[in-house]
Amino acid sequence: MNSMRRLLFLTCLLIVVSACPLVSAASVSSSLWGKTLQFTSSPCLWQLHPRVHVPALRELTVCMRLKRSHATKWTGFDYKGPQGQQSELGLGGVSKLTVWLFGKRHETDKEVTLNEWHSICLTWSGSAQRLKVYINGTLLQEYPGSGGRTQLSPKGTLTLGVGHFVSHTEVKPETGSNLLGEIGLFRMWSREWRSEELSGLSCADGDVMSWDLQQWKHNCLPPSDNHLLCEWSSYKIKMWAFIRDASNSGSCLATSEVENFMRKWLENIFPTNISVQDVSVSSPRPNCPATEDPATLNEQQPQDLEQLSKLTCDKCFSCEVHVNVDPAADVNLVQTKVTALLTSNFSHGFPTITTVAGSIVVLPVEVFPAASQAPATISTHLFSSEMSSTQSVPFRPANLSTTGEPVEPTAATVTADRFFRVNAIISMSEKPPKPNDVIARWLKEQLEVNKTMDVLNLVIKENADRSVGYYSRFMTFYSQQKQYNCTFHVKEFCLSCAEGAESLILAALTEKFDNGSFIIQTVKVTIKPIEPQNCLEDDTSTIYGRYIWPETFPEETQEMGCKKPVSNRAYRHCKLDIETDTTSWADPNMTKCEQLLTISDLNNITVTPGNAAEVVDMIQDLVEVQLGNSSQLSSSELGSVVEKLSEVLDVSTIEPDVGGDIVNIVANILLSETDVTPVASTVLDLTDRMGNSMEFQGESTDIKAPALALSMINVDRDEFSGLTFAVSLSPNMDPEIFVNQSFVSKPLPQTDATISLPFEVNNFFPPGVRNTTRVQFQFYGTPDLFQDPLLANVTQRNWTLNSFVVSASINNSQVINLVKPVVVTLSHQTPKKLQQKVQCMFWDFQKYGGLGGWNSSGCETRSVSSHQTSCLCDHLTHFAVLLDVSRSPVSGPDSEILTVISYVGCGISSVFLGITLLTYIFFEKLRQDYPSKILMNLSVALLGLSMLFLLDSWLSSFNNYGLCITTAAALHYFMLASFTWMGLEAVHMYFALVKVFNTYIPSYILKFCAVGWGIPLVTVSMVLAVDKDAYGSLIPKETAVALQSTEPFCWLQDDVFFFMTVAFVLLILLGNVIVFIVVLIQIKQMRANKLSATSRSSLQDLKAVVGLTVLLGLTWSMGFFSFGPGRVAMMYLFSICNSLQGFFVFLFHCLMKENVRKQWRINLCCGRFSDNSDWSRSVTVCGRSDKGNLINSDSVTSENTSSLRSLTPPHSRTTRGQE
Repeated sequence: MNSMRRLLFLTCLLIVVSACPLVSAASVSSSLWGKTLQFTSSPCLWQLHPRVHVPALRELTVCMRLKRSHATKWTGFDYKGPQGQQSELGLGGVSKLTVWLFGKRHETDKEVTLNEWHSICLTWSGSAQRLKVYINGTLLQEYPGSGGRTQLSPKGTLTLGVGHFVSHTEVKPETGSNLLGEIGLFRMWSREWRSEELSGLSCADGDVMSWDLQQWKHNCLPPSDNHLLCEWSSYKIKMWAFIRDASNSGSCLATSEVENFMRKWLENIFPTNISVQDVSVSSPRPNCPATEDPATLNEQQPQDLEQLSKLTCDKCFSCEVHVNVDPAADVNLVQTKVTALLTSNFSHGFPTITTVAGSIVVLPVEVFPAASQAPATISTHLFSSEMSSTQSVPFRPANLSTTGEPVEPTAATVTADRFFRVNAIISMSEKPPKPNDVIARWLKEQLEVNKTMDVLNLVIKENADRSVGYYSRFMTFYSQQKQYNCTFHVKEFCLSCAEGAESLILAALTEKFDNGSFIIQTVKVTIKPIEPQNCLEDDTSTIYGRYIWPETFPEETQEMGCKKPVSNRAYRHCKLDIETDTTSWADPNMTKCEQLLTISDLNNITVTPGNAAEVVDMIQDLVEVQLGNSSQLSSSELGSVVEKLSEVLDVSTIEPDVGGDIVNIVANILLSETDVTPVASTVLDLTDRMGNSMEFQGESTDIKAPALALSMINVDRDEFSGLTFAVSLSPNMDPEIFVNQSFVSKPLPQTDATISLPFEVNNFFPPGVRNTTRVQFQFYGTPDLFQDPLLANVTQRNWTLNSFVVSASINNSQVINLVKPVVVTLSHQTPKKLQQKVQCMFWDFQKYGGLGGWNSSGCETRSVSSHQTSCLCDHLTHFAVLLDVSRSPVSGPDSEILTVISYVGCGISSVFLGITLLTYIFFEKLRQDYPSKILMNLSVALLGLSMLFLLDSWLSSFNNYGLCITTAAALHYFMLASFTWMGLEAVHMYFALVKVFNTYIPSYILKFCAVGWGIPLVTVSMVLAVDKDAYGSLIPKETAVALQSTEPFCWLQDDVFFFMTVAFVLLILLGNVIVFIVVLIQIKQMRANKLSATSRSSLQDLKAVVGLTVLLGLTWSMGFFSFGPGRVAMMYLFSICNSLQGFFVFLFHCLMKENVRKQWRINLCCGRFSDNSDWSRSVTVCGRSDKGNLINSDSVTSENTSSLRSLTPPHSRTTRGQE
């Protein structure tokens, strides 16, 4: 019964074809279906047409029919790269079948018998390094490896039936290996078909090379061969059409209406044996494709192109239709029949539909999914059909005749738009607020005025190295100009594509623009015509359904109906890259389509090498949608995602694009609120396996996603001298990768993580050839995958992760027990305080029964600064720095209060220290003794310390390297000077009150000044000489300034010098405490011998003790006791007492001194103070004035004249003796 139906259909088809002759030469099909290429002793060269370019294929499939007629050496096909030196891919032999791949010869055991048709297919994968040979549907041989080559050279030359060589760009046949026989159905696909899929390619056309006359340049005609029929049922039709609603003249149809009209039209003109499966109409073009013979447009009335554009509202559509022929029929007959039917007018009850005859292309494709297909049958001894890709040959107009030459001018042609790359240097006399917008608007006004061109992909950059002028008479004008480098594409809508477009662009751009405010003028213009390829048909399965995006011209947006709801539209743009002038599909816009899949549906998807990339895309879309609707994935959803990604790695070779998608999926999950702890080890293993198995071109590749970065580097043992990897993470979580092909012990500047591998690591490289060793680095900007389950328990609760995580590994190797360690330098997320401890650790996957945890074994911690820590480790894994928070800094509110106290106290101290100095400077009588002079020096040092502390944060905010060093050094100097003069106060008290024997010290104050100001100067000078970078910007230390602010602060940042300073301060304070105790004992003994001692109150004694404490700086010692339960209270006392030390100096040693108050009353009329204070007696001792006195008892009342005389110069003692 089926055979009767098929016979009846073929008969009807022949009748229809004979009754519908083609209207013109334009309708003559260029298809080679139903034809074979015959090679006899007379020369016949079939070569790939020069305008057809083979892309750089990383996998491919080639199928052809071949019949030998003579037992001679023969060639089926021969493909050579652009240089034409060796056969990159070829087929031939003598009797046995031989295959050439990248110059290597592979001979099979199969003999190609004479006078029989054979179907031969080759499949190759560069990533899998695999070549397979099939004959008559059976796998004949598989050859591993391809010499390390991973892609076919693009834009090569190819001949059929004979080998060839290239001489001066001309392809010439080789002699002695030409085929005597026939070739049919030569096709090439851009993917490696599996054996179970090859059976469906018997009558499907290729997507790289199709069996079409347009693909070939030849010098002989192909005869028809009615004995080699290829019956097929699934076809794709591509054409251009005009649609006009005759009932409403002048109105334009919406794009969504066009598909309905096209479907109705096709269903009416096609017989019942041809069913319409799917109709896709592109977005309308602003101009119609060119047709130089209007009569060919279905005998419509002659009219010029402008009228035709008006007829169609300046819109025309490219249409792609999938049809099913039941029963299957010969491809050649179907192509002829369908072309004839489509060239007929149809307007009965519908808008008028007119096709451009030369644009009609009918291609046999794989069985359309929505249709029930009858199996393909072939009338010769060939294997049965199978599924193939929906990709088609690049859609080009039928502009070649059957002789391989261009068609006559009267033939109808459809021409793609033309593109130009324009580089222009544009100058502006003034700089408006938004110069880029002004330039963009001017370019569009100049080039798009007639709506025949579009300005696309505009990039504008200001030229910093602009020229002063080109002509001397314009020197003044040009010196004020701003110049901009502009790069953009110009798209010319081809009506007739007349010559001279470059001249029009040049004329438009060189026209001067002057609006009175500024002048725009082009300095230099370069125009280059480019020929970008179309975006090829793309069959994609998404969470919104399966979409077959038809081949689309560059910079066109394809439009398709959503699967659900069908009334909405999906869009996808064929973008032209401004950097490379190449085209690629942009991501489809599915915002108006409803999601058809959920994450739970992933369990129903089987991952194969062919659909792995699509599965990853689906997972990425599902995760983005789910996290857009919710803040996290559920545990089941997370498990499904991770499991399916693991399956992708198990069955497929990962390329950088797919690897980038996987890393983005992981990053999106980590940055959400999803709890990834249950799958943390699986995710870490997944990223590690992906990096080790990824296939990429070149020696290295980087993959980056928010908070994640991976770098894979193929290394050579003989050339390896070390390797350094570093990452800098921006505030918006975008990582930047730095790689140095050497060992760098110090961290790279401005990086958050650096890891350096020493030369010794090459001892662990696996044996093998070059580039088989891969070093992989990973960076994690989030801690989610490294949650130690016991960090919160009693023994470990004091540690927290305080850095990002970085790792290094070598494929197939475990690097342990290194003699020269790996250097890892990590920046702290929270600056380390002085009392805090950090520890370098690595992630131990085996810890806690396989849950994973932090381990410090094999790592040595070396502190670099409060912001960085270096780790020296003897193995490779994931590293991080943990912070001991058991001695954590004060809380936020306390920190703010302490900051305010410090600044306010220092401000008050600065004011009163200034008053103290002015008092002693203006009143000469107050500074005639030694204690007053020592007090003045101490006040100067404390005033400098307070003022610099107040100004430090402001000065450091300028981020000036030299200014910060100067500020830090000055602050260090005045701090050392302050403590030195406090120590000298103690020394003076010791000499005056304890060392009672007579001693003469010449130049007493001068020597004190030399020590008080000299020792700090020498110390700071030595620090600057040894390492000036010891000073810099950091968070201030608690013990130094009691400030918990996180603002920049210029101070000592080298721990060695800082602790040396602390030791110096501690030494001074210890000496002062000893003197303080000795002085108190001495005073007590002195008072015990005086009857007047009973008259002194306890309050006066307390004042004496406090005055001594302030003068000797003993309150600074509280910083060394800021720990334990009372730590915060001690810090408050420390901040209050020491920030107000200058005020206390004024209070006890200026305001409460009788002689100071007396001078104020005499000179300033300040009123009368109470006279009951004996804190600071006048310079008279026992009622007499003596300029030689060493001490006037600033803090105590001393009546021990022997102690005074002991340090008095000789002439003073003589005078006193005479008296």
